[in-house]
Amino acid sequence: MPLLTILDETAGGDILHRLELEISQEMLTVRELIARRVHDEVRAYNELQTGVFQGLVQPSESEKELNGYRLRPHKLIDAEQQVYRALEAFQQNGFFVLVNDRQVESLDEEVWLGSGATASFLKLTPLVGG
Repeated sequence: MPLLTILDETAGGDILHRLELEISQEMLTVRELIARRVHDEVRAYNELQTGVFQGLVQPSESEKELNGYRLRPHKLIDAEQQVYRALEAFQQNGFFVLVNDRQVESLDEEVWLGSGATASFLKLTPLVGG
């Protein structure tokens, strides 16, 4: 199966997190891409339960820290709830998605994710002050 490289980046281009996702088809909607990514990271966390989740969006009942979100010991994350939160965050401009260096605009937009494809997720941080 082809591997898709997923990068979490800052607006300045610094890579915060990198993961590889196996995909079985070359064309996916942005909605499917986000859901696959979130399901993969939740599955990985739930298997290891390290206490710190490094995912796209903050899970319920967690505290934000420098390199992720801290959860109570033995707390499993609900993948479907995380997907919902991620799709909502995308629609509210909580993060941008670039596929092969082109920004995607809609959850229903189809993107090519064949060999050598990359998907970058740029999280936006709210400005402090007024």
